[in-house]
Amino acid sequence: MPAKITKKGDFTLPGEAGYEALTLKLAERWGADAIRDCDGTVLSDQIILADYHIYSTICLVRADNEWAKANRDKLQQNYLMSNPVVAEKDTVEIDLLNGYFRDQFEVNTNDDPKKWWQVFDRTTGQEVSKDQWTFNSAKGIVIVDQPEKWHKYTVNFLAYRIWEAISMYNHITNDWGDREHQMPVDPVYPETQKFILKYLQKWLDMHPKTRIVRFTSLFYNFAWFWGDPSIQKFRYADWGSYEMTVSPLAMAQFAEAKGYELTSEDFVNKGAYCSSHNVPSKRLLDWMDFMNAFVVEFGRRCIDLVHDAGKKAYMFYDDHWVGTEPWGERYRNMGFDGLIKCVFNAFETRLCAGVQGVKTKELRLHPYLFPTGLQGEPTFMEGGDPARDARRFWANIRRGLLRVPIDRIGLGGYLHLVEDFPDFVNTIEQITREFRTLKQLHINGSPYTAPLKVAVLTAWGKRRSWVYVGHFIHGMALYEITESLAGLPVEVSFISFDDILEQGIPVNTDVMINAGKAGTAWSGGEHWKNKKIIEAITEWVACGGGFIGIGEPSACQYSSQYFQLAHLLGVDREIGLTSNIMKLDITLSEGEHFILEDMNGDIDFGKDTENIFILGKETLALSEKNGSAKIAVNPFGKGQSIYLSGFKFTPENTRLLHRSLFWAAGKHKEYGPWTCSNVRTDCAFYPKVMKLVVINNSDTAEITKIIDADEKSIEVSLKPHGIQIIDL
Repeated sequence: MPAKITKKGDFTLPGEAGYEALTLKLAERWGADAIRDCDGTVLSDQIILADYHIYSTICLVRADNEWAKANRDKLQQNYLMSNPVVAEKDTVEIDLLNGYFRDQFEVNTNDDPKKWWQVFDRTTGQEVSKDQWTFNSAKGIVIVDQPEKWHKYTVNFLAYRIWEAISMYNHITNDWGDREHQMPVDPVYPETQKFILKYLQKWLDMHPKTRIVRFTSLFYNFAWFWGDPSIQKFRYADWGSYEMTVSPLAMAQFAEAKGYELTSEDFVNKGAYCSSHNVPSKRLLDWMDFMNAFVVEFGRRCIDLVHDAGKKAYMFYDDHWVGTEPWGERYRNMGFDGLIKCVFNAFETRLCAGVQGVKTKELRLHPYLFPTGLQGEPTFMEGGDPARDARRFWANIRRGLLRVPIDRIGLGGYLHLVEDFPDFVNTIEQITREFRTLKQLHINGSPYTAPLKVAVLTAWGKRRSWVYVGHFIHGMALYEITESLAGLPVEVSFISFDDILEQGIPVNTDVMINAGKAGTAWSGGEHWKNKKIIEAITEWVACGGGFIGIGEPSACQYSSQYFQLAHLLGVDREIGLTSNIMKLDITLSEGEHFILEDMNGDIDFGKDTENIFILGKETLALSEKNGSAKIAVNPFGKGQSIYLSGFKFTPENTRLLHRSLFWAAGKHKEYGPWTCSNVRTDCAFYPKVMKLVVINNSDTAEITKIIDADEKSIEVSLKPHGIQIIDL
């Protein structure tokens, strides 16, 4: 017998001193079993002594500003590249922080610039000799002598972060006025480690009622460089990048551990930095491995203190998560009891759910209880509609929740802001009911998943499963694809080029996807120059595998082919090198094709890759635009390949991808069971309890039909964003 669905529990509420009645009222209404504090809020004794589990937030690297101010040489650092300056005279003066937010950064004048910095002639790409430049610490400028006239010069320099980025964001977003700026300390220093452990023990002693210690997150923030506010607010951000883990001490320790030295340019990378969009170098991967080992080791010491105090330790999978690598092999060794992920959509749900070695997975829902959203849009203020936002975000998140189990959900921010938004209060009440129902279905048994395994090929592989660079980046093809994949009833994994070289293509893989712009980590860049990669994938498709390429798959300017797997895809892209070679005319295939059966009207991939031409008559062009193929299918040996010129997450394109997976795998005759006729709806069948869940992803009423395993049709009517659970 399936367990009864509860009306309470599995929900974390943000409490707020001064609003005790509201906190306890909403805790009851939303069925909370836990109350948490947040940045900028505290919990009063009335809340703490109520019958709820207490989550207390701590960020160890900005825990004690007095210690940070007294130990400014222990602040966290990173490399910045100065704005380029064109040489017009016999000297070039470069103001290092020009264009940066001077409240965030301060030039490091403690460590020898000649040892740790580099100056580059960016016109030639050559480093400038160290005896050709000087640093004026009083003015914060570097002077280059006898530069090449009209050449561009930059400086890679170390900067202390004098305002911790997340505190800075919260401070500015929530208008904290003259509240003191918090500074982040670096645990790489033994003195900082001693301070952190002592501080944590004292903190634990002072929080006897705290049951969950919520680390936000650990030590190193994702890279976030703010700009001069008069010019631009943000200059660089990457949720998965390691620029903010750098210090001279760590670099020295790295050299001792790995046997070679890194330089500033390994992190600055000509001004592109170590963006997750770039193909990672071996040197960067070595640095990530080194920092991961340190974070796991020292993090475990902190978590052991929490456990010794009889409390549980949860980690926020945002903010200072860099170095923890939850999808890595070491993460389970840290000893965390729970993982909390801030989510907007389905792929972030899958990102959290897939982490191994942690018992409890919790989603922090949006919108946050802040006046504005991440882009500055009104939320809990005049002009905002947080209930609408919550329904829209939940509709996307719920697609992932049909496929994978999550243990808890919750909110964050300032609870008092909901007082003027009763529709939001009602919406969260509905969401909590839906969540508990879906959770119980997963407890009773897994949903039906089609016998189809998909491997997404990137330079990062498993380490960046579900493409964690930040929240949904619209227009980035692989994000759009993973959001579609996250709600489909197929098995999805992420593999790297190194995986193929070392272990081959995973056994039982039916379809491989490669997508993205040329030169990126997602498409693969120079990995496509390796003949062993080409040979392995070609043989695999010839033996019956399916390959789907999207955008610029296998693109590399290496031979007369631009797509190095053009022979599999049946198409290539003209970039100007083969303009004089005559191309075949594109003639659209007659008749309806399997993968297009649910498409109505024009196909919208957002931004199409242009100048795609077909290579032979065996290639079927299913769609074209201005003489460029949009969709093409091509047989190769016993396998199939499909090319899509782009991708955008829409209901129609998600269905097209779903069908494409079955076609590429040669399993199109098996397509159908437990799918919805209406592309704006999704469903999941839970065979152990014989229940069918049908959801409406749109804000309009919809009718859909579901075909069961016996090819019988079940018709369902759904309200906007509605859900129905049907006993079969």
